[in-house]
Amino acid sequence: MAGATTHGILYAAFGIVDDKGDIIKDAKKGVSELGVEVVDGDGEGATTANITGLEQNGTIKWANNKAKRITHGKQQPQVALTMLDIKKDLLNRLKGYVSDGKGGYVLTSGSKPNVALLICSEDMDGTRIYEGFANGELTQPAQNHGTDNNNITEADTALTYQALAPIKDTTFVDDKGVTQPYKVWADDEAGFDINAMFKEVFGGFDGVASLKIPGGTKTNSVAVDGGSELH
Repeated sequence: MAGATTHGILYAAFGIVDDKGDIIKDAKKGVSELGVEVVDGDGEGATTANITGLEQNGTIKWANNKAKRITHGKQQPQVALTMLDIKKDLLNRLKGYVSDGKGGYVLTSGSKPNVALLICSEDMDGTRIYEGFANGELTQPAQNHGTDNNNITEADTALTYQALAPIKDTTFVDDKGVTQPYKVWADDEAGFDINAMFKEVFGGFDGVASLKIPGGTKTNSVAVDGGSELH
């Protein structure tokens, strides 16, 4: 079974969904003709992906001079993403910047895109851990620059992803029938299927086999009886 300690970032994948929660398969309105983009090109990829807001600290309720109850606020996940590099046109679409047709881009005055995000890491035994967000908004609050000298001063792209509730009411459903903004998977869990996971995160996406995923994919988990992995 997967351990709690993870290391590294294998990849981050992005998609844009419409107002019904369905993936947009369009290179201009979405992220690509496939609908999902794994950022792993030449010099491209995620440097950090720090997730906060997965749980709120509880508020203790007192009665009879004793701590009797703890209430908890809702999940408010947020991801601080740093990209070593990412294609400019992809980044602009994810942030909601629109082209003026003359080489310039401005932030839309309309609604920002509904962005779905999947982050893949692994535990110390090599089990892949996936953390998914079916809906949210991506912003770039600042852009820092510094002068070059004997060394190049790079300004890596720092992004903030704020998760929202999934648009589809069948996505990330808990044991009470309530949708949640965050879901985590491990590929050694019985019943894991990478195709089903991508379909849930990315609004019906069914093109996993066409994606260039670092290290390939595991389509199913270990068998329930502890048998061999199925690849």
